[in-house]
Amino acid sequence: MDLLTELRHRKVLAIIRADGPDRALDCVRTLIDAGITALEVSLTTPGGADAIAKARSEYDPSILIGAGTVVTAAQADEVAAAGAGFVVTPAITRGAHRSVDLGLPLLCGALTPTEVVAALDLGATAVKIFPAKVYGPSYFRELRAPLPDAPLLAVGGVDAQTAPEYLAAGALAVGVGSPLLGDAGTGGSLAALGDRAAGFRAALDV
Repeated sequence: MDLLTELRHRKVLAIIRADGPDRALDCVRTLIDAGITALEVSLTTPGGADAIAKARSEYDPSILIGAGTVVTAAQADEVAAAGAGFVVTPAITRGAHRSVDLGLPLLCGALTPTEVVAALDLGATAVKIFPAKVYGPSYFRELRAPLPDAPLLAVGGVDAQTAPEYLAAGALAVGVGSPLLGDAGTGGSLAALGDRAAGFRAALDV
């Protein structure tokens, strides 16, 4: 399965941060039921790798399940063993280097043009522009002028209103955390999470 093609098609990558693996898994299930099928479980979640392993055992490969906030090489090894299909990092971390060594598709965090090029030179499948809201959608147009072939995702402060603007500016997909998850990761309503997921899908026409 080609990760870039799938992200372009699905348009939204849900970022799940929760207070434990069970709640993370509840959020994964709710989002999948709502039609969002590309998901990243952040390792800021206690037991995040366990949640990834359980989710991976429940769903077939058409559901994209990755690991986020991978900072160390040991974390990359851990999520690879858990069955993560891809790795997301906040920057060019040791975890990013290790993920490339392991052959795991990498969505590597960057902000400046220099960092984007460095991430791609490292072997990143795509570059996560983070935090995207600092400069907004227009920044993607500026980046794509000298780097037209760079596959970029918008992550950080992207909501249902601005998500289509990032896609129109050249992002291949958007990664969405708190504007989508809300308080669902810490005991909030899962039904409301499903409603927000439906709102994002409608905004992005997916």
